[in-house]
Amino acid sequence: MWGQAIWPVTLECGDLLLRPIKLRDKAEWTRVRTRNAAWLEPWEASNPAGQGQLPTYGGMVRVLNQQAREGSALPFIITERLPNQPKPAIVGQLTVSSIMWGSAMSATLGYWVDQGRAGRGIAPTAVAMATDHCLRQLGLHRMEINIRPENTASLRVVEKLGFRDEGLRPRYLHINGRWADHRSFALTTEDVPGGILDRWLATRR
Repeated sequence: MWGQAIWPVTLECGDLLLRPIKLRDKAEWTRVRTRNAAWLEPWEASNPAGQGQLPTYGGMVRVLNQQAREGSALPFIITERLPNQPKPAIVGQLTVSSIMWGSAMSATLGYWVDQGRAGRGIAPTAVAMATDHCLRQLGLHRMEINIRPENTASLRVVEKLGFRDEGLRPRYLHINGRWADHRSFALTTEDVPGGILDRWLATRR
């Protein structure tokens, strides 16, 4: 299963929507990222070659869309319906990447959320939505999330959702100018036969 069989797709839960990232989102996306620059900087991917720049917004979207067409990524914008706003506002980004079919049937998930909307359940709800979609609708077997040990906010997200801690990966990714350790968390279909979104929402009632 790949290409148009899996993308585009929009996922919805209450006021939260995960939808495909688009070139026309640039102005709003840039405003949110600029406002959150200091909040996100410690966790930002960087260029290990020490030269050049990471992709522009347009370059990022084109690469993500190409990966989506190839069936190796699901590039979502996290949006939320807010009072007195004509359309859902961008409050973050979530990308399912490194999708492997065949004998692996696995993927990796990464995300960020607007600091002004943090602590409201957006991150765990979005992660649960995307994970359930991948494991239940697409038929993947495993979802993995890699988190810096210092990133306590993201560690709380995987703890709330019941992801299994699979240990430390030394110098796993180049982050904010250096090779950084990460802790690896995962779920397989056997861990959550009924999915995780309903289970997570039940804890909030």
